Amino acid sequence: HLHRIQHLCVALARALRLPAGLVAELGYASMLHDVGKLHVPDHILRKPGPLTTEEWEVIRQHPLQGVRILGRHPAFSLAREIALAHHEKWDGSGYPEGLSGESIPLSARLMAVADVYDALISKRVYKQAFSHEKAVAIIQEGRGAHFDPTVVDAFEQVSQQFRVLAEEWPDSDEEVARKARLGDLAEAAAPGRV
Repeated sequence: HLHRIQHLCVALARALRLPAGLVAELGYASMLHDVGKLHVPDHILRKPGPLTTEEWEVIRQHPLQGVRILGRHPAFSLAREIALAHHEKWDGSGYPEGLSGESIPLSARLMAVADVYDALISKRVYKQAFSHEKAVAIIQEGRGAHFDPTVVDAFEQVSQQFRVLAEEWPDSDEEVARKARLGDLAEAAAPGRV
């Protein structure tokens, strides 16, 4: 998951022609996007069924916990930005702060597309993996609501790279079990999940 996320973010950043130094930094920082899930109880992270309202509220706190874990060191500034805002949505319906549009840092807007794509193509304890084509269609449907339209344009340019990355780093049965243990719930939602 983390290697795919890293490479997906890098592919998007390159498609947007971001400076090489920022592209590299985004790659490393992206791997810390869900560090706040260390503070989410195992019984929530391992739950195979729909989350209750209370459990969902705990999950919604993981971006804030991620910022706390990453602290104030300047070396983690981009990682903090991504951890905090990667569940914000272009239309303002995301969390934890309800940011919208360009008030969401570009790094987090890139991470949102990469994270959702990865969640869609990955098998979870509560769902089967979607095909690349279905994942692309879902990302496209989210243009202007969940996702920054410019980032979706970049995604469309590199979507075949996303397919190759997914094939290079497929989830094994061991990886699915590890995700269940560690709570890799990239798009957990109550009552349904991606």
